Amino acid sequence: MTDGLLELRVAWERHLGKGPGSRDWFDSVLSRYREPQRRYHDVRHLRWVVRHVETLAGGRTVADLDAIVAAAFFHDVIYDPTGRDNETASGRLAVRALTELGWDRHRSAAVEAMIVGTAQHDLDGASVDDAVLSAADLGVLAADPAGYSDYVRNVRHEYRHVSDADWVTGRSALLRSLLERETIYAPFLDLDEWEARARGNITAELDTLAG
Repeated sequence: MTDGLLELRVAWERHLGKGPGSRDWFDSVLSRYREPQRRYHDVRHLRWVVRHVETLAGGRTVADLDAIVAAAFFHDVIYDPTGRDNETASGRLAVRALTELGWDRHRSAAVEAMIVGTAQHDLDGASVDDAVLSAADLGVLAADPAGYSDYVRNVRHEYRHVSDADWVTGRSALLRSLLERETIYAPFLDLDEWEARARGNITAELDTLAG
């Protein structure tokens, strides 16, 4: 299977269930991550987020690992680079899918809240589950320099409708807001190496944009 499909299918079946309805939703979700407007927010990104969730949750007390993995699968399922409500729309679709798969309203709502939370990655009052999903989604910030450069190049491609001047302004503001945070990753996750690499990558990108 291509695109890490086997790994994703195993994770889906482990955490969201099996059966014809489940398989149909899995196929639908994967087809969305293969949409042509995506260059970074694609199946590879999905695979890494799901993988990070399972790794970060290992050895930590989370409330509902299945819900975190479900949120990982659906967190970017709706992705329009020109849109402003991707996370909200993704959360709604997750609720629809999970309801059809037999999840109760409380768990579906928790998944929706985690997905919507990835719009800002605000760690104030974040639960362990929230923090794990946020860190998994932002794991690329702590990639090696080549991986980080690949991420930036692909995101810029997704935002090719934005002028260079507006890109520099908007991207710089986002990067500075990340550096101004006390931490990018929740301290209780003990991701000191990720934190250091992420801050180094962000600082280097800011220097490039300023030049």
